[in-house]
Amino acid sequence: MSLALKLALAPLLVAQALATRRRAPVLPEAEGAREGRVGEGERLALLIVGDSSAAGVGVATQEEALAGHLTRTLASEAQCRVSWQLVARSGITTAQALELVRQVRPMPAEIAVAVLGVNDVIDQVSAARAVQQRAALADWLRQAAGVRHVVFAPLPPVHRFPLLPQPLRHVMGADARAHDEAVARWAATRDDVSHVPIELGLGPEHMAPDGFHPGEPVYRATGEALARHIAQRLITPETGS
Repeated sequence: MSLALKLALAPLLVAQALATRRRAPVLPEAEGAREGRVGEGERLALLIVGDSSAAGVGVATQEEALAGHLTRTLASEAQCRVSWQLVARSGITTAQALELVRQVRPMPAEIAVAVLGVNDVIDQVSAARAVQQRAALADWLRQAAGVRHVVFAPLPPVHRFPLLPQPLRHVMGADARAHDEAVARWAATRDDVSHVPIELGLGPEHMAPDGFHPGEPVYRATGEALARHIAQRLITPETGS
């Protein structure tokens, strides 16, 4: 969408955004442990960092959320014992995720999974700036947490979120696609970072009751896809890592 059209629509978009925020139910983060072990075999340390989608907003427990599906599938696919930790907070941007991990000082890990981006779009962070912030996050995780590879989940298809009215849905969806394409291009330039495209069904039946956050089917599909990427591309059978 052109800048001129965005500026022309700005009053309507702001009004729609405020009205949407007022009517949207506030859902809690998923309950349950944010660290644990699953599986048998060689140990693989996994760190999950992110926003509400990492924290499991939209489902009741971490077993139903991204962390549960990701760790169980990874342990099965890679035939390993996954020691995992989740560091996530609803509503945070990529820059705020970096501040969060700096405060928490998470466990050392071999692989990190980052689930971020929608709040960058909401806060009107430019795609170029968001990529810079993801690079800063990846560099910190490598240097401070010993991570050898950071896997970035894709932004969801915001243009299909039931909660959002038109034209706000179209505009946010276009911004989300631009962010995701920029992250994919950047990740392709580094061998210590990857971006995993995931095709998602996203009808109302796949979403949380608020029409904005993922439901269990989305968490399952995303967790399984990320786990297969890690197992097939980032873990060698000989060493388990």
